[in-house]
Amino acid sequence: MFKNAVQLFEIFGFKLKVDPSWLLIAALIVWSLSTSYFPGALPGLTATVYTVLGIVSMLAMFASLILHELSHSVVARSYGLKVGGITLFIFGGVAELEEEPHDPKSEFLIAIAGPLMSLALAALFYGLSSMTGSGAEAGLTGAVFGYLALINLVLAVFNLIPAFPLDGGRMLRAVIWGVTQDLLRATRISSRIGLAFGLFLMLTGAFAVFSGGGIGGFWQILIGFFIINASNGSYQNLVVKTALRGKTAGSLMSRQVYTVDADTSIAELVDDVMLHYGVSFVPVLSGERLLGYVDTAAARAIDRQEWPGRRVSQIMLPEGPDTTVAPDAPLDQVFKLLAAHPRRKLMVAKAGRLLGVISLSDLMHHLALEQEIGTKFKADG
Repeated sequence: MFKNAVQLFEIFGFKLKVDPSWLLIAALIVWSLSTSYFPGALPGLTATVYTVLGIVSMLAMFASLILHELSHSVVARSYGLKVGGITLFIFGGVAELEEEPHDPKSEFLIAIAGPLMSLALAALFYGLSSMTGSGAEAGLTGAVFGYLALINLVLAVFNLIPAFPLDGGRMLRAVIWGVTQDLLRATRISSRIGLAFGLFLMLTGAFAVFSGGGIGGFWQILIGFFIINASNGSYQNLVVKTALRGKTAGSLMSRQVYTVDADTSIAELVDDVMLHYGVSFVPVLSGERLLGYVDTAAARAIDRQEWPGRRVSQIMLPEGPDTTVAPDAPLDQVFKLLAAHPRRKLMVAKAGRLLGVISLSDLMHHLALEQEIGTKFKADG
């Protein structure tokens, strides 16, 4: 999801990563706090003091955000779900669950864990701000604690809005799931509410911009756009997973595959196989043993004049876990591999013998066909 994220450290076994987009929101928060919030709360101080307070508050706010996402992750792990890590990015943070919760109860408890943590932090910081005494240093500390109490309360309340994929939307999905026993239907309903909320944010943000609201309106538009995309993407991903559940690579692979021997020249590969049969992806064999594959990009990387004297074995990419799957591999796992593979194709093999080839277009055609004939996808309850 976040290809450019950089891992910082691990906490309780969860990898904490930061996406480069986080730097933008971090800078905006520091700027906002140092030029607006703290000058209003603590007038008469220097710009340096305001900047330091802004940096400290920003770091403490993101620490609070990590605790919010960490609570999701800990509860998810207690239910046996795999968590890829916690990533901070421009819109906050996300606990990357690698699979859907197994039942409505676990979904609800995983979702509510984050807002409860934020509410607890809001109460803690409010209590600390109330306990600070008089004096300049106490005033600085109280202002920081007061900001952290407010921001954690806002984080909790915003996430409790019943719009998927916010925590409140996931809680609503859990309730609908429990009533209907249909995860896909519950996701569709909560996603539509998320879509409506995202559109509301974008429209009100646009109104704020045209009314002179400035950066706040633009930020609202961006958040609305993110919610719309995340909501729709989550639903589409679940549709794909549901449609592919219980099926394997062997059930959809193409068995008619044009292959080439490892000792074949590149010229013969291009003329006799690629151009003759109209294929761009050709598995490479030695006898009956699968060695790898060669494609048009590999051939094109070699000077055309060298094609007659160069062997396919010299340019092929070897078979391995990134290019080959077993015939009994679940299609949802195959889908992930295909999405990450540059050629969008994988070889299907067993005990070193090629059985077929499966491509992303094969999967998409299958999904489109199922939807066209009206197959009703129903998630396991």
